[in-house]
Amino acid sequence: MTAHTAGELAPSTLRERLAAGEPMTLLDVRNREEVERWRIESPSVTRVHVPYMKFVAAGVSGDVSDLVPADVEEPVVVVCPHGEASAEVADQLVAAGIDAENLAGGMDAWARLYDRTVVAEREGRTVYQYRRPASGCLGYAVVGDGEMAVVDPLRAFVDRYRSDAAELGVDLTYAVDTHVHADHVSGVRALAAATGAVAVLPQGSIDRGVVDAERFEAVADGDTLDVGGTAMTAAALPGHTTGMTGFDVDGCLLTGDSLFLDGVARPDLQEGADPRGRARELYATLTDRLERVSGETLIAPGHAEAGPEGTSPAVARLDDLRERLAVFGMDEAAFVDHATRVGAEPANAERIVAVNLGREVPDDDEAFELELGPNNCAAG
Repeated sequence: MTAHTAGELAPSTLRERLAAGEPMTLLDVRNREEVERWRIESPSVTRVHVPYMKFVAAGVSGDVSDLVPADVEEPVVVVCPHGEASAEVADQLVAAGIDAENLAGGMDAWARLYDRTVVAEREGRTVYQYRRPASGCLGYAVVGDGEMAVVDPLRAFVDRYRSDAAELGVDLTYAVDTHVHADHVSGVRALAAATGAVAVLPQGSIDRGVVDAERFEAVADGDTLDVGGTAMTAAALPGHTTGMTGFDVDGCLLTGDSLFLDGVARPDLQEGADPRGRARELYATLTDRLERVSGETLIAPGHAEAGPEGTSPAVARLDDLRERLAVFGMDEAAFVDHATRVGAEPANAERIVAVNLGREVPDDDEAFELELGPNNCAAG
């Protein structure tokens, strides 16, 4: 490394620093549209946006340091789509005497971070949580005696699930979606094709018009999947969609997009559905279906806030959520008003739904690009 060459910062190292709250500046050199679409979320950083072309011009005039604040918080981590333009900018900043690093692989590499942590473990059974810091998407692996089921898998990480199953010494027997997702491309079909696992969808999701319905095993409320002696019992949790179905695994409830740790799912992402009607369904899920669930049940949702977090899984006891979340104290009318106050949809929501229904079949690169950005599946 020469004196004017910036270091390369691995995305995993950046996530660790952000999770630790280390001060720094994220200098984003992408176009404004790209920055507004999605960015690295963290409360501990200073953000600066300067398009790459300004640094190209400054490199000619020699005024690079003028593009960043004089009192900029160092180190400066430079970010671009793929890590190439940002590498040039980071080198320019180092040459100007600024402590700068390049995010290796850029936002593309950030989107490929995927963590696995243990949610619950008992003799003969382990539940793992997968977390994608770039979007907050959560998925799960249920591992029994020699077998593994993946719940809400992402297509971008099919190889990861396969390698994890090999590492754990188990066969991947089920690939399960809790509902038809609108924020990410499902990995159920690809994972089933790659491993021979049984592809599973709730009957209500299949009834929405899944083109290749014959490829799926349907489950309904109360049905059970056996994963190496560990029971995954389907629990209808409608509201976000008509087919939204969670899975109870011995006191751990995988709630998909119904109940989150900071609120509830939005009811407007199913085509042709009345959002207020869906919101009333979701209210019934909270006040009737979940009312019958033990308060000691561990809630394991389908989404959390995007951003770097610690090593603990994003889960909580149901009683803790009942005490903490305002939605549990609302009457139906207030809840419906709250749940239907929604912002922007997830990026490319309509196309992603079409893909997950089997109506479109994008290649891997296009599928990856479609789902970049915040999940935006929560209400309120």
